[in-house]
Amino acid sequence: MSDSAARDRDAVETESAFSHPAVAPDATAAYGDHPDQVIDFYAPRDGRDGAPVVVVLHGGAWRAPYDRLHVTPFADFLARRGFAVANVEYRRGSEIPQQRGSGPVAGRWPETFDDVAAAMDALPGLLAATLPQADARRIVVTGHSAGGQLALWAAARHVLPEGSPWRLAAAPPLRGVVALAPIADFGTAVELDVCSGAVGQLLGTHEDFDARSPYADPAALLPTGIATAIVQGRTDLTVPQAVAEAFVDAAAKAGETVGLTLLEDVGHFPLIDPAADACAVVAEEIAQLAW
Repeated sequence: MSDSAARDRDAVETESAFSHPAVAPDATAAYGDHPDQVIDFYAPRDGRDGAPVVVVLHGGAWRAPYDRLHVTPFADFLARRGFAVANVEYRRGSEIPQQRGSGPVAGRWPETFDDVAAAMDALPGLLAATLPQADARRIVVTGHSAGGQLALWAAARHVLPEGSPWRLAAAPPLRGVVALAPIADFGTAVELDVCSGAVGQLLGTHEDFDARSPYADPAALLPTGIATAIVQGRTDLTVPQAVAEAFVDAAAKAGETVGLTLLEDVGHFPLIDPAADACAVVAEEIAQLAW
């Protein structure tokens, strides 16, 4: 496929993913005082009790213009598949140009990670109060793009370096993690300039980048001992296949097997587009870990 044809396909896929109207949650609960520290809950549409829980961490290069709204159709899609869904919001980069760049900054350090950790820690209690039909013993975390990085990170907090405020004493009680086109290997992402330098904006440059990477780069937080799968489109122009493959290779070197499902003729956004066949593949990958 020519570069022009690839860009045309990417544009069509992106338009489709963002064409769906937002789906309001059944309930929303706060896990902190900041307006972004909230979780939207979607009950399983078939009314079942004991439904496994899917935690959704949205993407958008950790940048403020992209919030959880764009994945609400995906959350509803999963709820229609019988899952209880927790769609997490978290603090992202400022919309105001900062010294680190001329455009929106990716993420906030340490607030983005503070929020994901706090949301995951608060989740069992919030589920009991807000969605009692959910089975908090069966939780799968999924995330798309930058959210895929956060999903992998949430499953790796027990292997964070000693002294990290986010470190857990034991592995989190998860059935697994399904990362969708994740920014999973920071070295490769930087080499490929994924999302226009988003990783460098997230961590900061030079000394900050080197000091913070061991606390944030999923490829540095291995092995986790938690079942992990990646779903990746082969024609993804936003987070290329090479990023996922680098993470899978890093896991193998650490003695861990990570499942990698590569989808032909699929780009970045069909993975969260309910109208796309790729989204059904994602749901099946989640189901294999959840049930």
